[in-house]
Amino acid sequence: MKPAALGLAALLLATPALAFDPAAMSESEREAFRAEVRAYLLENPEVLMEAISALEAKQAEAQIAEDANLILANAADIYDDGWSWVGGNPEGNITIVEFVDYRCGYCRKAHPDVQALVDGDDDIRYVIKEFPILGDQSVIASRFAIATLRVAGEDAYKKVHDGFYEDFRGDVTVDTLSAFAEDLGLDTDAILAAMDAPEVTKIIEENHLLAQRLKISGTPTFVLGDQMVRGYVPLDAMQSIVAEVRG
Repeated sequence: MKPAALGLAALLLATPALAFDPAAMSESEREAFRAEVRAYLLENPEVLMEAISALEAKQAEAQIAEDANLILANAADIYDDGWSWVGGNPEGNITIVEFVDYRCGYCRKAHPDVQALVDGDDDIRYVIKEFPILGDQSVIASRFAIATLRVAGEDAYKKVHDGFYEDFRGDVTVDTLSAFAEDLGLDTDAILAAMDAPEVTKIIEENHLLAQRLKISGTPTFVLGDQMVRGYVPLDAMQSIVAEVRG
């Protein structure tokens, strides 16, 4: 170790931590200190990994706390807005709310896992929030789904919701939606006529405003209990989260 660094090390060892003032260091002491810190980190890179892990854990804890506060402040709009489709067990002891975009590949990937989760648990209330964020075709698809719910009811909506993930392929246009509705045995003309109703526009706008308040920017996003789960999560992990929330 260079003499300046040795002198600095001795100073640090002899001085209480609270008394150490980097601003009081001379330029040569500061350079020596930086060199020693750099050398130590290069020789012990695991220290950096530990620091990064600690930072990530701290950030995760802060995110969890913030999410809980946001959910509490917006609970009525999340769980009982009066217009979103509700499935599963309406009286279930836990509600899972999913923000979806039918053009989202991860929503498509999550769909069978979410379905298995709800079908395999008789005490889950499941709410779908139409949250189109991936362009005009996403908006058109959501308008079609909401119009179906308003015109043809809950069972028809569920057919459309499942069908967008399981059967529908290609661009979302009036022609493809007409064929889609006919394949599902729905009243195509009535649904298409209702797509641009002010009430449909209001639902999409309100869902976007809610997502902004919750700081949701992607799909799928799940809200359950006082937790938010952002992105695709496999079935076993979702089951664990449900058990944790219930516990």
